[in-house]
Amino acid sequence: MKTKIVLVAILAMALLLSACGPTTINQAASENVRTLNVNGVGQAFLSPDIAYIYVGVHTEGASASEAVEENKTQTTAVIEALKDAGVADKDIRTTNFSIWPSQQYAPDGTVSGTVYMVDNSVYVVVRDLEGLGDLLDSAINAGANSINSVQFDVADKAEALKEARAKAVEDAKKQATELAEAAGISLGELQGIEFYDASPYPMFEGKGGGGGAMDTAAAVPIQPGQLTISVTVRLSYAIQ
Repeated sequence: MKTKIVLVAILAMALLLSACGPTTINQAASENVRTLNVNGVGQAFLSPDIAYIYVGVHTEGASASEAVEENKTQTTAVIEALKDAGVADKDIRTTNFSIWPSQQYAPDGTVSGTVYMVDNSVYVVVRDLEGLGDLLDSAINAGANSINSVQFDVADKAEALKEARAKAVEDAKKQATELAEAAGISLGELQGIEFYDASPYPMFEGKGGGGGAMDTAAAVPIQPGQLTISVTVRLSYAIQ
């Protein structure tokens, strides 16, 4: 029995030593490496080829049914005008329909009645920017009296992102080289790389008049401008 106990103790000690022994690799892997971290920025510029807009109809009536009926008529006309302007069915989507009562007050502060309000908004994707101004005119003339925003975009930004990332990497490499020379150190292997994309979009905010309000005006002036895609790249180099 004592022999068995001794053998068990010896085996246990051997396992403990083997578990603690081979730590050289882990220690080497965890050794602190001095690094130089730099951020590079790259940009690419594009001309917008698509726009997203919210077009709405607001109506009021003495009763909910009256306000809804009027809104339904105007909204139907607006959607038809959008389609006539070349917008596909798949690019028109209802995003809001709401009804609520609004109490009216007399000059003396007493409640004089209730007016029911109805809002109906559609989200529209416009793929022909040259006709965007005329499209807005048509929608307004058909009864749209709320245009919440126009947001420009580029349908395919893959190549622009690739270009911006390449510029950001080159910028970071240049900075790392210059800093190393100024500090009198040598760059070692690249230890890590991170990147962040940022694509700001210019916005056009505005409100349209009710049906017919723009009959005598020229097409709504729309200037898409230029989009800037910006990429930031972070490089980490070992230094010697």
